[in-house]
Amino acid sequence: MAKIWCTSMIAKPTRLVLNGLKKKGFEVYLVGGCVRDLILDRTPKDFDILTSAELREVLNTFQRCEIVGRRFPICHVHIDDTIVEVSSFTTTMRKFKRNSYNVVRRPPACSDTDFIRWKNCLGRDFTINGLTFDPFAKIVYDYLGGLEDIRRAKVRCVIPASACFVEDCVLATRILRGLRIAGRLRFWFARETTHSIKELASSISRLDKGRILLEMNYMLAYGSAEASLRLLWKFGLLEILLPIQVVLFVLDSLVVSSYLTLFGCLNQVLSNEPSLAPRTVP
Repeated sequence: MAKIWCTSMIAKPTRLVLNGLKKKGFEVYLVGGCVRDLILDRTPKDFDILTSAELREVLNTFQRCEIVGRRFPICHVHIDDTIVEVSSFTTTMRKFKRNSYNVVRRPPACSDTDFIRWKNCLGRDFTINGLTFDPFAKIVYDYLGGLEDIRRAKVRCVIPASACFVEDCVLATRILRGLRIAGRLRFWFARETTHSIKELASSISRLDKGRILLEMNYMLAYGSAEASLRLLWKFGLLEILLPIQVVLFVLDSLVVSSYLTLFGCLNQVLSNEPSLAPRTVP
């Protein structure tokens, strides 16, 4: 476990939802990439909440709230113009049972709550996204070595990388997400993850075009465009995602330099984050 002392970067709508559920007596945590960003002293783009409350109980706690999703339903809590996503322990258990790679035995002296937190982390994509933060006790729970991977600036899959990227077609977006995270944070990939991305890069072409466009927009929108393009080029994905630009790159090296310079300038305009060098984790 580790501690996050500064919680001022948690957005006000998220704090209102956290406090509302806590006052009702429910356990409540922040999970996923927002915890990683808080550890790195970065302002998270969004926040995901995990709670012991059932979704119906979340629905009854807030005036403007709805349950969305069929396969793995969550709650959308509307605070002013912001939507805060809340998932339940129950939903996490259902997702866990559908993943054959998450068949584990309950460790000795492990409480029910600790086991549920652990299983939620096992359902994540990368270890650095598999952290659970109690914002009231200010404790980070790490069951997957995510803190060590943050220290080492490494992107590593939770389950075997070859399975992580091919469980189903939709989850192939993890390749793009992994590249986006690595580009934004200036992290490197674990050896197994690097090998699997190279082997499975062609699976990106089977993804829905709308999903690809969404991921590409994310890559270019948050001050990491240049680094993301370099990674896409390195792993042979540019010829799938931006085929016209790749032809220009091959024909004229000056075009490559001009493109990267352009996106480098764009990064400086869009990025209001601290230094991209990995920070030491307490």
